[in-house]
Amino acid sequence: MAWLRRNLVIIVGILVMVYILLPNLVVIVFSFNKPAGRYNYEWNQFSLDAWTNVCGVPGMCQSVGLSLQIGVIASLTAAVLGTMVAFALGRYRFRGRSGTNLLIFLPMATPEVVMGSSLLTLFIAMGVPTGRTTILIAHIMFCLSFVIVTVKARVASLDPRLEQAAADLYANELQTFLKVTFPLVLPGIAAGALLAFSLSFDDYIITNFNASPESVTFPMYVWGAAQRGTPVQINVIGTVMFLGALVVVIAGQVLAGRRSRKVA
Repeated sequence: MAWLRRNLVIIVGILVMVYILLPNLVVIVFSFNKPAGRYNYEWNQFSLDAWTNVCGVPGMCQSVGLSLQIGVIASLTAAVLGTMVAFALGRYRFRGRSGTNLLIFLPMATPEVVMGSSLLTLFIAMGVPTGRTTILIAHIMFCLSFVIVTVKARVASLDPRLEQAAADLYANELQTFLKVTFPLVLPGIAAGALLAFSLSFDDYIITNFNASPESVTFPMYVWGAAQRGTPVQINVIGTVMFLGALVVVIAGQVLAGRRSRKVA
């Protein structure tokens, strides 16, 4: 019992990580499956067919490309706009600041069904045809809140004495921002951009409301494929995305470790 009490936190942490990663491991394993029927739900036979012919399923690679395109544009746009808003809210006092902070949390708290249907109503009222443009506008809108909250937390944690020290060393405002402020805020901006990309790439409900028959994203394709049979290539795409995210996280940790050793 004494050993269990000493290692309880570690054991619980390991169990939680297994619980979180188990679905991803299932996706990876079944990407090497050769199902007997249309559905890739039961293990049948090891095969590399799906990996050697990823785009063999009609329309799937096009949907992945559209999701990547929208995700990149939406995350970069939200990162730029969200960073500016975060600095405005974190550094300045102005009338309506409290109300603005409240409005920022509304897209995060609003159910996606309500947001998607509201945006569709807005686009129809304005005469804007649904498609890639409306999907991109919708994704930028709900990604903005997450970027603002992430970057704002980073801005609030900055030590103002560092900027004051740069001013004492005769650095102007632009030099102070580029050499001191921006490098310190950059991890928060990167985290917000990555979060925005993952939310955009994964979104189905809002996208489904504002898409057209010609603009099918990867989540929409997966949902449609699940009705008639799930190709193994879906697991391949999921595996690639998971491993890509893992590489980004590991690279970030390695760079952060090298930077901390240089500072020490």
